[in-house]
Amino acid sequence: MTEPNIIITVFPQYLPKDSHPEQNRYVFAYSVTIENRSTEEVQLLTRHWIITNGETLSTQEVRGDGVIGKQPVIKPGEHYHYTSGTVMETPVGTMQGSYGFIDSDGQAFNATIAPFTLATTHSVH
Repeated sequence: MTEPNIIITVFPQYLPKDSHPEQNRYVFAYSVTIENRSTEEVQLLTRHWIITNGETLSTQEVRGDGVIGKQPVIKPGEHYHYTSGTVMETPVGTMQGSYGFIDSDGQAFNATIAPFTLATTHSVH
């Protein structure tokens, strides 16, 4: 299985009602759609996120099983959608990473999650 057969789209959103800028607490949600354009069923087993602070460029890595407590099976031509979130200490940052999959032949592979920006309203010009 080649990675281009898995398409990952992410839509981030700042959550001002849950954030407290005066305490350096900025809350973001991100909605992810994982589309299987292959001819094989795949199962998402792991996640790896790299979250980068936009001011100091310090990073935090998050690794774990599945997404939101699930390890979904995605059939050919189907997609899986979920929403999750993160908290940052700065109004701007980035996230990127990968998902670990296994295909119906038992072959493990990773699919890259391209970098995307997390930014409060009016933070990026």
